[in-house]
Amino acid sequence: MQRFQRNRFTESISMQEPIVKSAVLRILILCLFMFSLGIYTIKAEEEHGTVAGQQETAIHEEKAENFNAGEMIIEHIVDSYEWHILAIGHTHVSVPLPVILFYDGNLTVFMSSKLHHGHDAYKGFKIEDEGAKKGKIVRVKEGTMEADPDAGSIIDLSITKNVFAIFVSAALLLIIFISVAKSFRKNEGKAPSGIQSLTEPIIIFVRDDIAKAVIGEKKYEKYLPYLLTVFFFIFLNNLMGLIPIFPFGANVTGNLAVTGIMAMFTLLITTFSANKNYWRHIYNAPGVPWWLKFPVPLMPFIEFLGVFTKPFVLMVRLFANISAGHIIILGFMSLIFIFGNIKGMLGMAVAPVSVAFGIFMGFLELLVAFIQAYVFTLLSALYFGMAMEEHNHAEH
Repeated sequence: MQRFQRNRFTESISMQEPIVKSAVLRILILCLFMFSLGIYTIKAEEEHGTVAGQQETAIHEEKAENFNAGEMIIEHIVDSYEWHILAIGHTHVSVPLPVILFYDGNLTVFMSSKLHHGHDAYKGFKIEDEGAKKGKIVRVKEGTMEADPDAGSIIDLSITKNVFAIFVSAALLLIIFISVAKSFRKNEGKAPSGIQSLTEPIIIFVRDDIAKAVIGEKKYEKYLPYLLTVFFFIFLNNLMGLIPIFPFGANVTGNLAVTGIMAMFTLLITTFSANKNYWRHIYNAPGVPWWLKFPVPLMPFIEFLGVFTKPFVLMVRLFANISAGHIIILGFMSLIFIFGNIKGMLGMAVAPVSVAFGIFMGFLELLVAFIQAYVFTLLSALYFGMAMEEHNHAEH
């Protein structure tokens, strides 16, 4: 029976191979195109206006004299409209990304290089550098660089760094699992080889030790595709975030929007899978004294609040753990520049220690990458199992 299920799964994947291969090819071409635009951006920025160039030079000189570790760390872990690779002197090597805005009934599309790292406005838009909307695109007053407080809301559909990284990870997942499906079909009945030998034990682990063990053998199959998708998506993006080379290095799973969407999917699946017994335990939990239910419905309120706090915890746990790892590693690297600003020799003395601790944290993050994917998947499966738990007559 299990062999039949695996065959059916791999056959369904293989049917999509032509479409998937075409999509993957387009994404790879897009990566090359973006990188080419980034190289072009270097030259364009060098030829930018004299006044803007002088202002930017002054800003960078001031930052060099007063290194701010907090600003540097935040700039690296938050999302952005361009993919910054490195800085050589006052020249920034970055890959511009498409900015897609819908404002006042009009669609505006341009490359983020037009904004020159937030130092310029283009078509009446700029990247805000202060206030509650710092890092976001805002409307400016005509002929100025000041944000227009009376401007209407902007619908931002831009391909940011995290969005682009998600496209890359999705393409990699498709390549990996199509390859695994082809390998399984080719070597059916034989020992797995290549990438199949790496992914198949993980798939079996998620199936047997998470889905079956928590949801139950009768109902786990319906939820297994979602659990596998969530596990490998989180695991792969956690690993990609540790590689500081384009197109890797984005803090995808350390973004509240990403973790929030995954938690919302878990909430929706739990809600629509819930049976009568699940809802009865919320509004009339058995074994609870009546005075906690009436006249003030204290327990029903707490139980109903728990429906939303569970996915909220899922969202915050993944975000906090992944972001904390990036912050710690960047913090160790910042010590070199902090002590170097005090005295050059201090920076050189601290450098080996900072690099050693950074490497140690990098290896530790490899373990955290797996653990966080496992915890998110396990808790999601646990919520599904609780929602479908059958009525226990022994409670009465």
